[in-house]
Amino acid sequence: MIMIDLSLKRPLIVFVLFATIALLGFATFSMLNIDLMPKFETNVVTVATVYPGASASEVESSVTKKLEDALSTLENLDKMTSVSQEGVSFTTIELKSAADPNQAVQDAQRKINSVLATLPTGVKSPVISKFSPSEMPIMKIALTAEMPPAEFYKIAEDRIKPRLSKLKGVGEVSLLGGSEREIKVNVNRDKLKSYNLSILQVLMAIQKANQDFPTGKVEETNKQYTVRLSAKYSSLEELKNTAIAVFNNQSKVLVKDVAEVEDGIAEQTQLSRLNNASSIGIQVQKQSDANTVEVARLVRNEIKEIEKEYASNHMRFEIATDNSTYTMEAVNSVVEDLLLAILIVSVVSFLFLHSLRSAMIVMVAVPLSMLPAFIFLYLFGYTLNIMSLMALSLAVGILVDDSIVVVENIYRYLEMGKTRFEAALQGAKQILYTAISITLVIVIVFLPLMVTGGIIGNILKEFALPLVISTLSSLLVSFTLTPLLLSKFGRLEDISSDTFMGRFSRTFENGFNKVKGLYAGILRYGLSHRKTLYAGVVALFIASLTLFPAGLIGTAFIPDTDQGEFVVDLEMSPQISVSANNMLTKRVEGILASKKEVVKIFTNVGYSGNMLSSTAKNNVTQLTVTIVDKKYRTIGVNEYGKMMKEEIAAKVPGVKVRVSPTSVAGGAGTAPVQFVINGTDMEKIRSTATMLMDIMKKTPGTSDVKYSIDDPKPEVKIQIDRQKMEQLGLSIADVGATMRTALAGNTDSKYTDGPFEYDINLAFDKFDRKNSNDVGSITFINSRGEAIELNQFAEITQTMGPSMLERTDRNSSITVSCFVIGRGSGTVGDEIKKGFEGRIPAGVTIKPAGMLKTQGEAFSSLGYAMIAALILIYLTMVTLYNSLLHPVVVLFSIPVALIGSFFALGLTLENLTIFSIVGLITLMGLVAKNAILLVDFTNHLRAEGRELKEALIEAGKERLRPILMTTAAMIFGMLPVALASGAGAEMKNGMAWVIIGGLTSSLFLTLVLVPSIYMSFETIKMKLKRKNAGKEAAEAELENPAYQK
Repeated sequence: MIMIDLSLKRPLIVFVLFATIALLGFATFSMLNIDLMPKFETNVVTVATVYPGASASEVESSVTKKLEDALSTLENLDKMTSVSQEGVSFTTIELKSAADPNQAVQDAQRKINSVLATLPTGVKSPVISKFSPSEMPIMKIALTAEMPPAEFYKIAEDRIKPRLSKLKGVGEVSLLGGSEREIKVNVNRDKLKSYNLSILQVLMAIQKANQDFPTGKVEETNKQYTVRLSAKYSSLEELKNTAIAVFNNQSKVLVKDVAEVEDGIAEQTQLSRLNNASSIGIQVQKQSDANTVEVARLVRNEIKEIEKEYASNHMRFEIATDNSTYTMEAVNSVVEDLLLAILIVSVVSFLFLHSLRSAMIVMVAVPLSMLPAFIFLYLFGYTLNIMSLMALSLAVGILVDDSIVVVENIYRYLEMGKTRFEAALQGAKQILYTAISITLVIVIVFLPLMVTGGIIGNILKEFALPLVISTLSSLLVSFTLTPLLLSKFGRLEDISSDTFMGRFSRTFENGFNKVKGLYAGILRYGLSHRKTLYAGVVALFIASLTLFPAGLIGTAFIPDTDQGEFVVDLEMSPQISVSANNMLTKRVEGILASKKEVVKIFTNVGYSGNMLSSTAKNNVTQLTVTIVDKKYRTIGVNEYGKMMKEEIAAKVPGVKVRVSPTSVAGGAGTAPVQFVINGTDMEKIRSTATMLMDIMKKTPGTSDVKYSIDDPKPEVKIQIDRQKMEQLGLSIADVGATMRTALAGNTDSKYTDGPFEYDINLAFDKFDRKNSNDVGSITFINSRGEAIELNQFAEITQTMGPSMLERTDRNSSITVSCFVIGRGSGTVGDEIKKGFEGRIPAGVTIKPAGMLKTQGEAFSSLGYAMIAALILIYLTMVTLYNSLLHPVVVLFSIPVALIGSFFALGLTLENLTIFSIVGLITLMGLVAKNAILLVDFTNHLRAEGRELKEALIEAGKERLRPILMTTAAMIFGMLPVALASGAGAEMKNGMAWVIIGGLTSSLFLTLVLVPSIYMSFETIKMKLKRKNAGKEAAEAELENPAYQK
């Protein structure tokens, strides 16, 4: 009340207040970071450990299990998974939502440090990092130039990469492919034997000869000099002439006597191309709190400068993928929806108010209510993203609600003959209590979302905050600025038949009066036939629920998005070489390049990665394929990718092909349906995995069913006889170091050429390490100077070993996964669960993982949020109305909204996702608002002495206009969002249809159902009162002395 009085009597205060809000709002809006999705942390810590040359089995037993034992005592540990591959161990630690990942990284480091001494010699220090989806690569660039390959790579590595890494917001820059210069020392095994030497002696000789030493300092009277011995190789001749051994004090054996020294190119394990043109691939990751659009802009500007500097070498950077492009398209699309919604709501307001002046006063609430939201987004460190903008699009209809109700009530007082000031004061005051109730109910439903934890909480907080702030701001605008403007400029419009607008307004009013009369008749019938009405509503509600088992509504975590990109992962036989892999990959590139829809193909041979991990192996390839925008094709990116997969599989036999759409975070998406099979008996796990794969393949909608354990890989197994080895005067350390150097090579020594350093790679010549017999011929020199071959003390056999091993919670496991096309991933997951129920052997468990697990957790959290919102709505109304009964009447408006929401999802073939569930939660506040208007006005009329049925009908007729106005504003304001087809449209369509469908069914049913339930409750209450009154009268009569006589 004070707020209204103050705004009407001290208008300059209102002006200063909103001028300040506007200035701060515009200022903070310009400072907000732009991103596609809200920043969210996954509470995941990863540990990567390199063990060069070790098989997957050796990595698991010698590294992975020891690290798992150490990490198993971490606080707040929820789940631990490990993957052991040839030469590398990768452990993923999932923490509980309450955990601090930064503290967990420090704790993990301490625990790993305690077991470092137990790890085998040659294991690199484990790298511990915190995983964040916000730090995914945002750009993939192909770099080409006309210069020698080795020089080109060195410039990319030492000049270009550091320049890009220093840009503000850039987290990491990595290179893919390229030809790196390397000084090769190819040792001839037979020559080494002829001199009775081992390769370890060659290594030690090179390391001793190739060193710089700080040797101290010398001082003169006033000066001091540091003395440094510079003895590193300055030419290849010095390396070639390095003495390995001296015989008879004069005969020297030099490096060139036993090895060929070559200034060449390191063995290529990765190749990169863009549209079949060889290149060096560059991946740019942003920092988690950086602005995607700004980082991409800085990178584009920097590469333009680099191109100018190397113009003589025709250096070119071609951007293969750029997440900022899709981000800006999605953000701009939501902004367009927002502006269109404002325009539509303006038209709806004008149609109902018949006054451009009044409509403009109502629409003032929209910008002035949104600007405070930008202030709070900035203060909380949030970004301007598709969720926060979608919240503001949804808010447009809500923001005019309070103003519409206030304007409509003030005009009612003007029609009663009040002055503008009196009408503004009395009209605003009368509706204040109701408006506060409506606003609180809308706001209160979002409080559970703002305190929800986990990934879903991080995402939805940035949706709830701007909606709550803008809704509260609209209440402030409606009871300060709106009455003030109407007290100055408000007036009753003369509807003249002489003008077009006058005739239109009269026609509209006549139509509205007919609707009002029709509604009064329907309401009168409903109040008289309440049982029939209740039965019809219950039947509709049950029918809407049957849409789920009927398969017309599926479930999924988030909708599939069409970004015009998909990723093709190729997997060949484990023993294939990189060059053979490359030949097969070129055939796949040819198939893709022949399609007119394909715009770009970014190829990385020997590399595969997704949003959770990356793999560098000789038998894998990843191609990122960009196709034309969806408006230029007839099928979605998922269907197109599936079509390409089938064609590639048919034309390139022997290659496993997997196609996945680009994820929202960028890069290859992970399979949405994953099940982890866990146990202690590997044979049972394998047989269960085979059974599960068969079930998946038979389930409609599944694609790319995959088994996480790769095909076995041929390996040479060496079983050492320790007793023989010790008798021959050798140690395990010497044997291991010699074999690793001979077969894998040693690059500890560096060759300096100008400002650059290059690896000196010492290893057996390729000819001397091509089969298992060559392994047995490796020579060792014992302490007595005798040459001993490996086959003298070891048994060497060829076997097949696993190329990858997986563990979950310290037990062996296998993950079976698949992509889903044309159906909801949650629905498919439920069908698969039904398929294996009762078929799981003892000692084996099957649990959902990945997005399927996240979806279950998210739906559970949102379910609790809906229940909490219901309770909060009820408690809020009990407090406001001091009644336990009337809030229950209002709550009956929520189930009838679900009817329309579910039918809308079914008719538009949308899945139930986290976005549509948020739409349902939002709907709870919106539909309760209409019921509050009816109940509140009915209470006012009954307080004036009106009869129950008459009060209900009169309240319905009087509140029909504001209910129709606000509901129409919301429905038509949401239509642009529901019908959107631009970037990111899939994420907002479902939510919009849920709200439109719910508001529509609520409009038609609440207007009749709520008054009917109100009447039923009041009738029951009156009957109970009469019954109690009769009992009291009877008891009084019995106690009457006259009656007793």
